[in-house]
Amino acid sequence: MARTVLSLRLILLGILGCAASSAGAAAPQDTCDQPIKLDAKSTVFDNKSNSVSFMDIVITQCDIRVAADRARGTALKFDDSKWTFEGNVRIQSEQRGTLNSDQAVVEFRNNRVARATVHGTPAEFEQKRSDSDQVTHGHAGEIVYDIADGTVRLSHDAWLSDGHNEIDSSLLVYNIREQKIEGSTPPGTDGRVHITITPNGKPGAGDKPGAGDKPGAGDKPGAGGKPGAGGKPGAGGKP
Repeated sequence: MARTVLSLRLILLGILGCAASSAGAAAPQDTCDQPIKLDAKSTVFDNKSNSVSFMDIVITQCDIRVAADRARGTALKFDDSKWTFEGNVRIQSEQRGTLNSDQAVVEFRNNRVARATVHGTPAEFEQKRSDSDQVTHGHAGEIVYDIADGTVRLSHDAWLSDGHNEIDSSLLVYNIREQKIEGSTPPGTDGRVHITITPNGKPGAGDKPGAGDKPGAGDKPGAGGKPGAGGKPGAGGKP
């Protein structure tokens, strides 16, 4: 398998623009002991199918927030179930990350939000750095956010960029807590991991005008370059 493992320590403030200082800013979700809270505009319970549906729903637990136009699940239990969210799905993850998609399947285990699989055309991921306004953007046909592992897995035309530099591959796995990204391609293919590094666009030291490039005293028109008294028409030159 063609594989490239890139530590963000090597591309700090570069390809993904996620500062190492943002790691550890929030407690890992697997240590969360807060209850799951659900808020919706309306709900329908179906006792025959043992299912429940909601409109304009928001589910929160610790740093995780899931919102959508509608959702349906298997009873109102979160010990071991899967819920489907549709329409303007927005998932807020730890470390200031968000996912946006058309549809998402959220898995609950042991009364915790365990995993979210989002699909879209494309599904989108972004993460705002804690030390600046710079935002990392990514998109793919499918994005899997594993809360316990703290990873975001982008597949099917995966792409990430910090606004200057880009990385794309068949599969990209970004570890939110360890600040590491792994790019890989399917075995038996000639796929590659592509990285585009764009200069900041600021002139370097060699491009700035130096003292020798600035107009010096010798380049300015001096007294000798100005018409002197002898060059002005004197009294005798006036009619």
